[in-house]
Amino acid sequence: MVPFNIIVAALAAGAVVLIALGIALAGSGGITQERLERYAAGKKQEGDGAPREGLGELLQKSAALAQLNKAVEQRSFGANLSRDLGAADLKLKPSEYLAIWGGTAIGVPAVMFLLGFVIESFQNPLVLLVGFFIGAFIPRFWLGHRKSSRLNAFNRQLPDTITLIANALRAGSSFLQAIELVVRESRPPISTEFSRVIREVNLGLPFDQAMENMVSRVKSEDFELMATAINIQHQVGGNLAEILDSIAFTIRERIRIKGEIRTLTAQQRMSGYVVGGLPFFLALFIYLAAPRFFDPMFVAPPDVIGIPLGVILFGVALLAMGAGFVAIRRIVDIEV
Repeated sequence: MVPFNIIVAALAAGAVVLIALGIALAGSGGITQERLERYAAGKKQEGDGAPREGLGELLQKSAALAQLNKAVEQRSFGANLSRDLGAADLKLKPSEYLAIWGGTAIGVPAVMFLLGFVIESFQNPLVLLVGFFIGAFIPRFWLGHRKSSRLNAFNRQLPDTITLIANALRAGSSFLQAIELVVRESRPPISTEFSRVIREVNLGLPFDQAMENMVSRVKSEDFELMATAINIQHQVGGNLAEILDSIAFTIRERIRIKGEIRTLTAQQRMSGYVVGGLPFFLALFIYLAAPRFFDPMFVAPPDVIGIPLGVILFGVALLAMGAGFVAIRRIVDIEV
């Protein structure tokens, strides 16, 4: 009987996947929009053979997702999500990201349900609910990790980039020519972001507005300082090369101090992760080893206002662990 159930569940999962691919391949956008997006995204690298289509290209061809994207972008959360995707350098529209989010939120508990034919505990409704929250958290964690890692790489490259711009200005180049030099000589993400600035200026956007767009995408305090100095210099004049040298020195010192702080607080930060995560992993291991170990927690009496006492104690423990984790994070979060 079990093999038959597994076959039925696998067929159902395969049908869902085929439907999703059918929706993704249902239609395509207009030619004008496609050309504008190709120019705004820069030249794509082509292989020796035919061009390959990834998940992003397949999702971009969906007419249903195109309609959803129009509805999402009209909302404030859609604009914020679009900026976050740009900061993470993900070639996805808000609707495509939401489609991935919905797929993981449903797919993780579905996989856990299939595994439940082997490990019976995975088919428990509470475990499936936990799987739903894990699946909903994965895309957000992925986006946040991409943003933070890209921001760190951007900040590490920024002092050398500012020095390069200052040297180009001393050599007699204009600021746009200095930015083009940065695009040619630097590595992503610096080259990618400054190339977007050049494309926006070539499309007719004022330079100040293009820099503000880059500030909103990157969300780097160091680059915001640089952009503010450049905008002020354009309005009142001055020796921009010397100003950029001072900013580069300040950023280098800040990066050095932040590195020392992270080294000194590494043990405390790891303690916070252990305090916050160990009880959950231990509870999951106990539940998988002995599924009925936690049954006495949900037995009443004893109870308080009709709620089993074990559930109340469990909630208090969660609040205490959360407060401890937040307190540790606040203590080691030192602003520079």
